[in-house]
Amino acid sequence: MISPMKREPNLTLDRVRVRSGELPNHLIDELTAGRLDRREFLRRASVAGLSASAAGVILAACGGANSSGPAKSSSASGSHPAKAGGTLRVAQQVPAAAVNPLTVSDAGGLNLLAQTGEYLVFDNDSTLSLDPMLATKWSSNSDGSVWTFTLRQGVRFHGGKTMSADDVVWVFKQLSDPHNASNALSNFGGVLLPEGVRKVDDATVAFHLQGPNGSFPYLVCSDNYNAIIVPAGTDYAQWPKTFIGTGPFKLDSFSQSTGASFVPNDDYWGPKPLLAKTSFSFFASQQPQVLAMEGGDADLIAGFVPQGAESLLSGKFTIISRKSSGHREISMRCDQPPFTDPRVRRAVALTLNRPAMITSLMSGHATLGNDSPFAQRFPSTDPNVPQRTQDIAQAKQLLSAAGHPHGFSATYVSEEALEMPGLAQLVQADAKLAGIDFNLQILQQSSYYGKSTFGNSPWLDSTVSAVDYGDRGTPNTFLEAALTSHGVWNAAHFNDPTYNKLVTQYVAALDLQSQRKLAGQIEQLLLDQTPVMIPYFLTSLTASTPNVTGVNPSSIGAMWLGKASIA
Repeated sequence: MISPMKREPNLTLDRVRVRSGELPNHLIDELTAGRLDRREFLRRASVAGLSASAAGVILAACGGANSSGPAKSSSASGSHPAKAGGTLRVAQQVPAAAVNPLTVSDAGGLNLLAQTGEYLVFDNDSTLSLDPMLATKWSSNSDGSVWTFTLRQGVRFHGGKTMSADDVVWVFKQLSDPHNASNALSNFGGVLLPEGVRKVDDATVAFHLQGPNGSFPYLVCSDNYNAIIVPAGTDYAQWPKTFIGTGPFKLDSFSQSTGASFVPNDDYWGPKPLLAKTSFSFFASQQPQVLAMEGGDADLIAGFVPQGAESLLSGKFTIISRKSSGHREISMRCDQPPFTDPRVRRAVALTLNRPAMITSLMSGHATLGNDSPFAQRFPSTDPNVPQRTQDIAQAKQLLSAAGHPHGFSATYVSEEALEMPGLAQLVQADAKLAGIDFNLQILQQSSYYGKSTFGNSPWLDSTVSAVDYGDRGTPNTFLEAALTSHGVWNAAHFNDPTYNKLVTQYVAALDLQSQRKLAGQIEQLLLDQTPVMIPYFLTSLTASTPNVTGVNPSSIGAMWLGKASIA
């Protein structure tokens, strides 16, 4: 396999084919057959491990396919020239729990992991491609059941130790161990077991999966925010005292409830940071973050939603806007009445006025959701599945047929974060039109998520609950962790053998045509069963003062500041 970082000007299409495995050659066939456009080919080529130069040779030989190019953000971060020095002040959500790489599951915590930690692969939202990070190249066997990664050499942890395959193997054994309380089991459950993580040599690690997976590199990339590489044997519970990683910044100071600061890592393997320091201030909600920006006490807000932040969109600040698969998912317990009846669940979904939610909560910065995780961003999404719309008359008919002619009452539990309380109020008002009375219970994030395990979390245990999911490069985690019978985030307690089978087939599929066919079947099944409601998919928004440049925000909520500067 050709390293994605290496330029090879003498490549030809035949040479690329000979030196590539079955998956890259399959992508070439898909491109030449017209089933992939240029943008989707480049995205999938990066997953398969093809270099940019090899992908360019293929496109040139195939006449460039069509002219669809990579996605562009609606605004770059700042227009001032890069300048060395200075302190960048960031306003962000307070971490909901200990910043433990093994267990972090909230936006405040995951953003801090990204300040000092790095991943095998980087999901570059600005180009919709997977880029090398601590791995320089990767490839799979013929069916995608074994993936092999070559590690970058000469990388040192902040403590001085050189990173090797032993560290990578140790990390992924911890993350995939079902006996650990790893939040990464949301990605690895049913996919990877500890014995499947194997050292090939000091610079190579192989992942032997429980079954074929055509998108596995996404599960070891920055989307899987728990998967930062730390030294083997790290005591994760003590990690917040050191924040040891391999990244461009290292810890200066940290307080769980107040804030953190970071300074450049002089031993960093890549380009050294321009900033002299980064300073993070923690806030319990979005409103004081917005006030900090307006008052000149912050230079950057680490992700925001428009409700209550209209001033950030007034033109005074630089906005980075990117489409995402991040969404709000409202689960209804399929094992608790009245939601054991799918007619009741469909009735609730039919009460939602989704366009009004997008207007009032997101100021238009969102796209319609159709009660499945298949966002418009995903090429595999079947666009022919009908969009669910508000239909109060049909909702009442379904409720009557299910034995609830006068409606019913239930408790809707959610979190004090972003626009989630506002969403709860709109759902409550819409449902009331059909005679459904939702009693709202809004909890602080730390209480709401609890231990994020069944029996220990209002999110996973409540009859009706809502959660804010961040962006992913593929829908796999949303499909598996949140909705399969073995899913660790299955708040709906949904158990459908047909669904489980379709998801297994979708994850294993290597070509877009097969994925889209399976996606259509999954989308329709979820409309019929409606274990969850997904009213909209967010557009990721980041705001900075005009003198800030080089910020690379991910749609999942992390900020990459290695190239950032402040004039």
